[in-house]
Amino acid sequence: MRTQVAIIGSGPSGLLLGQLLAGIGVDNVILERASREHVLERVRAGVLEQGTVDLLNEAGVGARLHAEGLRHDGISLAFDNRLHRIDLAASTGGKHVTIYGQTEVTRDLMYARRAAGLQTVFEVANATPQDFDGAPFVTYDRDGVTQRIDCDFIAGCDGYHGVSRRSVPDAAIKTFERQYPFGWLGVLAEVPPADRELVYANHVRGFALCSMRSTHRSRYYVQCPLDDRVEDWSDQRFWDELRRRLPAIVAEAVTTGPSFEKSIAPLRSFVAEPMRFGRLFLVGDAAHIVPPTGAKGLNLAASDVRYLYSGLSDFYREKSPAGIDAYSTRALARVWKAVRFSWWMTTMLHCFPDTGEFGQRIQEAELDYLVHSAAASTALAENYVGLPY
Repeated sequence: MRTQVAIIGSGPSGLLLGQLLAGIGVDNVILERASREHVLERVRAGVLEQGTVDLLNEAGVGARLHAEGLRHDGISLAFDNRLHRIDLAASTGGKHVTIYGQTEVTRDLMYARRAAGLQTVFEVANATPQDFDGAPFVTYDRDGVTQRIDCDFIAGCDGYHGVSRRSVPDAAIKTFERQYPFGWLGVLAEVPPADRELVYANHVRGFALCSMRSTHRSRYYVQCPLDDRVEDWSDQRFWDELRRRLPAIVAEAVTTGPSFEKSIAPLRSFVAEPMRFGRLFLVGDAAHIVPPTGAKGLNLAASDVRYLYSGLSDFYREKSPAGIDAYSTRALARVWKAVRFSWWMTTMLHCFPDTGEFGQRIQEAELDYLVHSAAASTALAENYVGLPY
């Protein structure tokens, strides 16, 4: 088989890149180790920057997002039993974020790809980028038979645990990592959200977040030890702990109900440099991971796609390699700013082993300064709605 761009991974970044490339006539094939059903069942975040929404519109998959997505012009920070709203729109000249689940983004992209007759090969094993410093190709196994796809470029959109980054020689790549000493216990429930916008809570018992997927489906989180088990957290225990960490006005608005998804996720910051190796490009979680506190994971993947798509467009339409040559530098400049913001939000809102009473007072002082300083509020808002590309 021959294609122009072989894409490994059918998450949002791989699907979005494939859809954009198809729109300018660049042939591409996506390889995915899981089944279509498994990909569609993944539960992920859902805060979209305007730049991400614009890119989805350009890919022709924005209709349902605009019909069902929720526009948020602000977020709230909760501490010292008080609730303080940060007006994102007022601080950024009208910019906002959109609440629309990553699962729904994946669904929209996957259905659009199928409708366009574009090729995705699911349930492949041992997908491996080969000779990406020369004439690249990808090998994979399916139904017991080894297959080969020759291509011009390979896009590694296969996540943190994927094969793309692991295929790069150790001497050619450098990684930076910080693991946080806690996780997020998250639940999804068919209940209305406690507030019309997201609430980030700092509390002596640990961080909490009130989020949502729609006006009738809520997503809540509490900070928990890494060695906690989901089985130890009954729904009742979760709801009780969540309400303890929220100001009374928000806790009283929490509607409880049975959860239909419950999981514990560790938090880490991770960056791999560079993001280009010959004709292999790392995209999204294959190159970087951020704590979800700053709502940047999916949005960073989308910005990677924007830079790579622009470079490939120039290569195929203008015969210019300038865009792909600049891909890693441009992407990493934005990545590191998002890593910084996510780290800052995480350290300001969570209890660390050495936080203590002094550390708690410092966090509360920083939060108090943040919500009462126009300059500080603007800095948070600019980062939260998304820095310019």
